[in-house]
Amino acid sequence: MNRTLELTDEDRSRLRPRLIRSAPADGFSTFPQGTIHGDSIALAPQLPIASVDLLILDPPYNLSKDFNGYRFAKRTVEDYTEWLDRVLAAFKPLLKPTASLYICGEWLTSASIFIAASKHFVVRNRITWEREKGRGAKSNWKNASEDIWFCTVSNTYTFNVNAVKLRRRVVAPYRNRDGSPKDWKATQQGNFRDTHPSNLWTDITIPFWSMPENTDHPTQKSEKLTAKLILASSHPGDVVFDPFQGSGTTSVVAKKLGRFYLGIDRNEEYCLLAERRLELSETEPSIQGFADGVFWERNTLAIQP
Repeated sequence: MNRTLELTDEDRSRLRPRLIRSAPADGFSTFPQGTIHGDSIALAPQLPIASVDLLILDPPYNLSKDFNGYRFAKRTVEDYTEWLDRVLAAFKPLLKPTASLYICGEWLTSASIFIAASKHFVVRNRITWEREKGRGAKSNWKNASEDIWFCTVSNTYTFNVNAVKLRRRVVAPYRNRDGSPKDWKATQQGNFRDTHPSNLWTDITIPFWSMPENTDHPTQKSEKLTAKLILASSHPGDVVFDPFQGSGTTSVVAKKLGRFYLGIDRNEEYCLLAERRLELSETEPSIQGFADGVFWERNTLAIQP
């Protein structure tokens, strides 16, 4: 059954008053929570400096893409790098000295991300995640992965490794001399081990039509993917900021995980989708693929708690 989220006219009328349209004349004295309809780069100087604990940056990739009427055109690597450098410079003052940030991209965009990010931050790692879907190619390798660059403002930062472990099925279980499981647990569903997270993610599913979190946004990230970033690099009550929020996944997951959140997008329809999803999260706080305090491999929903 198609569970893609769509807005009704009644939804739009009800949710529009919730959107923040502009900053106060003298700027925001405290970091606002909610959804701002506007240009995040233009609004950045109006936000309080050194207030953000975690920045999740999912800007338009260096691809030609239509975002519900706003078209981003592919440009040279040099031009895209300069654009991304200006974006990072705009948001850098908002980050606390202990803040972390994740910058999303694909193989071509990644070339610019490293150059621009290394000018402003400490680049710590590049996560590569496998997309379950993707178009085949006749004259090239199928583009089936994307990157997320992990950066920090300084050498003092948050990383909660125990909050982002992945539960994997044990194929060849080792035992101690007394016969007890060695680093794994036996359950009615099978034998499992909670493993430390790596920078290669093969357990992510892109939102698709049968998932209630799915919208018609062309580059929507999954709640599971975003939950990994938020759990690893923030604490409950921390400020999570997404200046290119799209359909609002970052805000929704931040709310579900007890974080303070702000999302900005220049497209009103996406802002309204975000508010609708925030509304729905009141009665559906779960995150698909995250249960029992761990993340699960794909296609294991039937055995998750």
